[in-house]
Amino acid sequence: MKISVTDEAFVRHFGELGRSWGISRTAGQICALLYLSGQLLTADDITDSLAISRSNTSMGLKELQSWRLVWLQRRPGDRREYFSTPKDIWEIMRIVAEERRRREIEPTLWMLRELLAEQPVSLHDAMAQPRLREMLELFELLNHWLEGLGHEKSKKEVAFLKKSSAKNF
Repeated sequence: MKISVTDEAFVRHFGELGRSWGISRTAGQICALLYLSGQLLTADDITDSLAISRSNTSMGLKELQSWRLVWLQRRPGDRREYFSTPKDIWEIMRIVAEERRRREIEPTLWMLRELLAEQPVSLHDAMAQPRLREMLELFELLNHWLEGLGHEKSKKEVAFLKKSSAKNF
């Protein structure tokens, strides 16, 4: 399956963007390809379109499934596996935010709470406690905000972002 020049540029960029989210470049490219195609694709379709190895395709699909960004589907009478991604970009962003919250924010909250529960054993530790509390408060606020993203409707999120950006510019 040949992809257009525009699609290829987007897919390549999305691969690099995915790396900053914590997913591999290949997984980001697969997600972008599935998003742009708007149809179910097989692993062979993905391999051919992105000119990558079948093993890279398999690893990228497994990674995206662990992030809940790709769904496996089957067609009646067809033994092949087909893959799709959410059609709503807001849903993709919500999933990425939720996964990053679960993978990064929650462990950090746990670690900060553990550190603050212990009695300081040195003057340096005692002086670090207020900074750790401040960081904990920030991470708790961020965690609460990210939890709320999954419950908002897209229109509300857009309105919030527009209102927030209008205040800042």
